[in-house]
Amino acid sequence: MGTTEWREAPEKNVAGRSAARRGPEAPDRDIPAQGRARESTGGRQRYSRPLWVEEPARRHPMPDPVRTAAVRALLIIAVTLIQAMVAFLCTLAESWLAFPMVISSVASTVVATWAVVDVWVTRQVWNQRYGVVSEPSSTARALRRERRARRRAERAALREQDRIRRRGTGQLSHL
Repeated sequence: MGTTEWREAPEKNVAGRSAARRGPEAPDRDIPAQGRARESTGGRQRYSRPLWVEEPARRHPMPDPVRTAAVRALLIIAVTLIQAMVAFLCTLAESWLAFPMVISSVASTVVATWAVVDVWVTRQVWNQRYGVVSEPSSTARALRRERRARRRAERAALREQDRIRRRGTGQLSHL
């Protein structure tokens, strides 16, 4: 069975199997009483797996302004497609409504194109304002590490010179 897995029932005797059959199951066999759905048939129990497992999204969802522009563009495109279909059907039926519908379809096509460009521009603007995450590359990190090591060495050398200078003041010999 595609989404189910068959396992042997833990009870071996007939009384145990009938008790397991009546156990935590709801009266309707399709609705589990608690947790997993469990059916027992003869000496076997069937556990059904969930149909899907939710996984965390790999990418973040679109930012709100971009999502708003995308929904607006989608609605405009849907209306444009409906207008184009009505214009086509009116033309086939030789209705007087065909000409106004064709004109409105052309205008809607221009507006739909503008809406798609608006989504693109909104996305670019949002990325430019908020989307840039400044992460130094490994090369920059290595250069910074080298600079810090050089500075540490210079400071250590200065401290050593100061210590030598302090030790030597006031004494001409070690006597």
